Amino acid sequence: MEENVLEVSKLQKNFGKFKALKKITFEIKKGEVFGFIGPNGAGKSTTIRILLGILRASGGQAKIFGQDVWREAVGVHKKLAYVPGDVYLWPNLSGGEIIDLFLKLNQQKHTVKTDELIKQFELDPTKKARTYSKGNRQKVALIAAFSTDAAFYIFDEPTSGLDPLMEEVFQRNVLQLKQQGKSILLSSHILSEVEKMCDRIGIIRDGQIIETGTLAEMRHLTRTMITVVTKLPLGQVAQLPGVHHFKQELSAQNENRATFAVDSEQIGSVMAQLATYEIKTLQSTPPTLEDLFLRYYQKKEEDRHGE
Repeated sequence: MEENVLEVSKLQKNFGKFKALKKITFEIKKGEVFGFIGPNGAGKSTTIRILLGILRASGGQAKIFGQDVWREAVGVHKKLAYVPGDVYLWPNLSGGEIIDLFLKLNQQKHTVKTDELIKQFELDPTKKARTYSKGNRQKVALIAAFSTDAAFYIFDEPTSGLDPLMEEVFQRNVLQLKQQGKSILLSSHILSEVEKMCDRIGIIRDGQIIETGTLAEMRHLTRTMITVVTKLPLGQVAQLPGVHHFKQELSAQNENRATFAVDSEQIGSVMAQLATYEIKTLQSTPPTLEDLFLRYYQKKEEDRHGE
């Protein structure tokens, strides 16, 4: 049985009458990258603040390495590294001094790896923090975190302010941590980032976990985009179960061309029906995590308007 690094059970957080978290439950296994996604205000940062011992839960329980995150916060913090989405630094210290200070606070030392990370992230460590852009402030925190030999890493919107090249550097370092058997909680709104790196995903909305699983397990809830050219007209395809947003056009070669989305669970029957129209070319685009997320969002809106 795989060891759980993090165990969250029926976790609740109330701010007065407002229920920010409503009995959320999930776990992170050893050596796993867990993606924690949801719209702004869904409860991601509230959950992370509870895990860090900054906020006290109103109910339920959260444990990291078997230790209660509130009562045993000091012990928990010895085993983790954390990067928030907006980093505030001491303005009169240089980036290099701050990295060393962060490491010292964690009983760690500046190593060759730290120097390599400074090069990878293209940070000038001699400049004062007050001169840094938001992206450079993020780099300081990320370099310190990746230099830290922790067992569990928590990243809350860590690439906010970074350009695409630096995002790739971040992703590469996360995958290296995973190869070393480290566990990572990654809260992000950049769905492509989550899709590339995460073993499992938890979707939170309105303070509730609405789905947890691997991307492969969730694909049945998404739609595949189909572009097809056939010899015979495709008029009846639009009425097939699972077909959405059907658009048909006649190409310059007088071919029947159509694009549409199809629910993954209906793809077999739709393909069988398409074959009867004498397919000339067919292109399918697999569903992305963004499709999944938007589908959940749309479903919620439909449920709300249907009430």
